Amino acid sequence: MKRLACVTALTFGLVACNGAKAPENTPPAESLATTGSAANAPISAATSSPGTPVASVKEVTIPSGTTLRLSLESAVASDTSRVEQPVRATLRSPVSINGQVVVPAGSEVGGVVTEAEESGRVKGRARLAMRFNSLRAGGERYDIRTSGYAQEAEATKKKDAVKIAIGAGAGAALGAILGGGGAAKGAAIGGAGGTGVVLATKGKEVRLGAGAAITTRLTAPLTVRVKT
Repeated sequence: MKRLACVTALTFGLVACNGAKAPENTPPAESLATTGSAANAPISAATSSPGTPVASVKEVTIPSGTTLRLSLESAVASDTSRVEQPVRATLRSPVSINGQVVVPAGSEVGGVVTEAEESGRVKGRARLAMRFNSLRAGGERYDIRTSGYAQEAEATKKKDAVKIAIGAGAGAALGAILGGGGAAKGAAIGGAGGTGVVLATKGKEVRLGAGAAITTRLTAPLTVRVKT
């Protein structure tokens, strides 16, 4: 009887010991507190990336009348170009205000052909005109107002007169050789022949190739944004 009581007491003692034992995989409370503090801790200023500095920008007004010296990028001609045909150019020299460059050399300028008249056989000299209306500088595009640029072919009247005179003189000489008042008739015939040469020959055309230097000017103030 005493042996049975001892066995029963021993069995209950083992069960009690096993129930009070903490699980092996449960982390200590101190460790949990430490982990939570690390997760919620703010990022150190030393490890955060510095902010990118923002460049300041100021507005500068370019006055009306400012000269724009351009270099053509597009080839144009009085006998091949058409009205409203796009024209591209770049600034040959920068635009400066109070010693500061506000529009650098190489900035793109755009415009259109406003007139293209080829030379005539009887009268009328060739004429080519264009106007620029846009500027791109500093990554921004601006609408601009400029004076028109025009070029007209040189006159050929003196050369035409020489051709007619040569024709008349040659005819008169031939008439004099033939005699019988042939000089006057020969002059008339020779003059008519010279006129025919002039009528059959067109005057010069206006042609501007890529790289041609032209100049225009602003007809209204232009405000641009300049980084400082």
